[in-house]
Amino acid sequence: VFVQTFSDSVSRLQHDVSFLFPSGSRDPMFLTGVSFPPDWPVYSETLIKLSVYGENNGHHWLTSANFLGSSSFSVTDLLKSKDQQLSLSLRTADDSATVGTVVVSRMKMGEIEDGEVDHFTTDMHQKCTLVYESSHGSVNDKDNGPIMNAVFKNAVCKVYRFQTVDSKWMLVREQMAECTLSFSIPKQLIALYIQEDTCRIQELKDLGELSPHWDNLRKDVISRYDQIIKEYQDTLAELEKLTGPLFKPSCSKGQKYLEFIPINLHTQRMRVMCPRKTDSFYDVVTVGAPAAHSQGFKNGGLQKLLSKYESEKKSTAYQCIYYPPEQTAKAREILCVVSQLQPHISALADQLLQTAQQSSSQPLRDVLKSLEEKTEQFVHALKDELVKSALLALHAARPGYVSKCQSSAQSSPARADPHLSTAEKQHSVCNNVDGSQTPRRESRESPVHSDSIPHHKEYDEEEWDRVWVSVAKSLNCVIALVDKLQEQDNNNQESAPSHTLADVITSHKLPVATVVWWDELAVLVQSLKKCVAEVAERARRSVSFVLLQEAACSMAQGLQLQQRRDAVFSQALAALACGFAMRLYAGLEDKGFLRQLHAIGLVAQFESLLSTYSEEIGMLEDMEVGISDLHRVTFRITEAFGNVTCFCPRDHYTVEVPLPHHAFQALPEELREGKLLRVLPVLFNVGINEQQTIAERFGDISLQERINQKNFEILEGLPCFQTQTDIKELLDTLGQNVVTKKRKNVEILWLAGMICRRMNGIRLTSCKSAKDRTSMSVTLEQCSLLRDEHQLNKDYFVRALDCMRREGCRIENVQKNIKCRKYAFNMLQLMAFPKYYRPPEGTYGKVDS
Repeated sequence: VFVQTFSDSVSRLQHDVSFLFPSGSRDPMFLTGVSFPPDWPVYSETLIKLSVYGENNGHHWLTSANFLGSSSFSVTDLLKSKDQQLSLSLRTADDSATVGTVVVSRMKMGEIEDGEVDHFTTDMHQKCTLVYESSHGSVNDKDNGPIMNAVFKNAVCKVYRFQTVDSKWMLVREQMAECTLSFSIPKQLIALYIQEDTCRIQELKDLGELSPHWDNLRKDVISRYDQIIKEYQDTLAELEKLTGPLFKPSCSKGQKYLEFIPINLHTQRMRVMCPRKTDSFYDVVTVGAPAAHSQGFKNGGLQKLLSKYESEKKSTAYQCIYYPPEQTAKAREILCVVSQLQPHISALADQLLQTAQQSSSQPLRDVLKSLEEKTEQFVHALKDELVKSALLALHAARPGYVSKCQSSAQSSPARADPHLSTAEKQHSVCNNVDGSQTPRRESRESPVHSDSIPHHKEYDEEEWDRVWVSVAKSLNCVIALVDKLQEQDNNNQESAPSHTLADVITSHKLPVATVVWWDELAVLVQSLKKCVAEVAERARRSVSFVLLQEAACSMAQGLQLQQRRDAVFSQALAALACGFAMRLYAGLEDKGFLRQLHAIGLVAQFESLLSTYSEEIGMLEDMEVGISDLHRVTFRITEAFGNVTCFCPRDHYTVEVPLPHHAFQALPEELREGKLLRVLPVLFNVGINEQQTIAERFGDISLQERINQKNFEILEGLPCFQTQTDIKELLDTLGQNVVTKKRKNVEILWLAGMICRRMNGIRLTSCKSAKDRTSMSVTLEQCSLLRDEHQLNKDYFVRALDCMRREGCRIENVQKNIKCRKYAFNMLQLMAFPKYYRPPEGTYGKVDS
């Protein structure tokens, strides 16, 4: 159907509606329709012309050869007609004959919009309805308000009308949108990576003078960091130049400068409106599998490469001290704590001084309590054996250091391992004219073992403990003086907060000198700040030395792997942030969801359709690590109206999501106070294509089985949801399916999706490019929800499924990506697909994806 409007000499094309007559049939398959955007000149006198064309070999070209007939009517004719419905005769081009009838009706969709919007539908058969809506939505659309429009752009909307089991009609609105976070989150991340690596270089330089061996390793590592920074700066510069679409099309997934950008990231929302029922929303984020396509998968993905990397680090650890992943992760965490808590403690100490000048006791006690709490966090983070042992190792790396076993090693050469190479002998556990040292071969996995770090007379091992005593003394003095001030103020209040922290560190207590109280408090506060700064500096240097070992043990491979991990994490985080924003904006009036958000966190369930064969194994390995890394992410809701932002080092990211004043003030107190909201990411994978058939019959599907089992255990381990009967039953069924040996068991995906929705979580669906298999999954999920939750007539299930795949948002997604309205399947491939994952005839063909 070709639709034109005529008004005041203005002729404009609205669109052509997809073909209605399947080959060999004169019976149309669907109702179809049009709507007009608010900026179109449609008035009561406007004429609307319908031109109908037949299908020709699966195509619907608007040519004279396919022309069947046309008819016209005015808006006034429709509005004044009985039941606001017109039955129009289709006439041939020369007006010599009638070739058919078109029924046009006005559809009021006030339930969808705040105001009334009229939709003129060409009613050809009462089987199913597809109403085509403006690609930009309506200005009064609840789904496109100011908050949503700040993040989600270029919406494509389709509206359907389906019949329920009780012969009533439901309206279904499908909206797909691009997300500004596709590019903004990766660009912020790259800037943070550059900032962090620049700081890492400075930290390595701040280690001070090192022996020649360690200094050469440091120079090599700094050189590698410089190279990464340069590459990231070039990538960021290229991204800043980009304008146009807010998504990376599937055909660009191998572009090096776009490796941080998620593939084909879109949001999809289905809104269901049933008579006399509250509207229901169902959201899903579609995104290509987070993977390093530009780096390839010849040697596997991150999961395999990281495992290989750790093995190689152990075998080459004679150059340095080997620290296992959990130790290096702890070192990064300590660096993060130092960077956050030291300035916080300093600020609280200054605030204590300012508050002490005021004649109010309670604020003084509140500030003192906060100071104690933050100092306690500082103590527990840094009083770690790793820090102490790393300080000893750093001392041993200074020029001129000679360990206590140097002489014995020199005097007893026969004790050396005859199988060690010259280099290994030169750098064995006790060596050290050049300052290097390493644990014995059998002890390399335990750097804090007594054999791993030399104990020696030149360095006083109790010095680190004395530093903590100084912190405790200073804190005790501050507490004692505040106590005395409150007593002198005769406030008759209870004594100051307990001295638990100070007592843990040391039982030493100092009397308060009888001097001017404020001057004395200032001296004590400065002393505390100085002691904390000294501890922080020592800890910073020690863990920086640990991280030097990590980079030096397998420098080129390790930093290259970090680049891959950075890119994959960037894609995963952009998709997660998109889903969080969408879920938050939809749930601002849902008190139960908001309570869950701050009390428990948010489940983010990734559904993957990748096969465990060929390159897609590497993609799945990348995806597994990238999604697992999301557990390091927290969200914070802020009062503002701007961009979603992220900050902090690689091991702990916080994403701030702004809300305008009126929305922010309606949040629970915990959220307004900036509580960090945790994320619970899980991944389930079931391959469905012909490559998965090969893997199941002749290959290895252990990766998929391990991923599903591991993530089921994560879900099952959330006790907060175990009390809900429906969730418990679904979890039990999911557990049974995970361990069942069944080919292409897509029930795992269906069950995981249902559990996620019951948990108020985020649903994300992926395949290689989120274009073809993802489209089949999303449309199947939508129709299943209509059947199971909204009583879609079972006789309409397959028709509705075909309708969404043929005319809905997903075929528009294909068009956006490859400029062709064909899913990239061939008949041979589809024979391997589960039944309900196959698109309708005429919508697929093998094209380059």
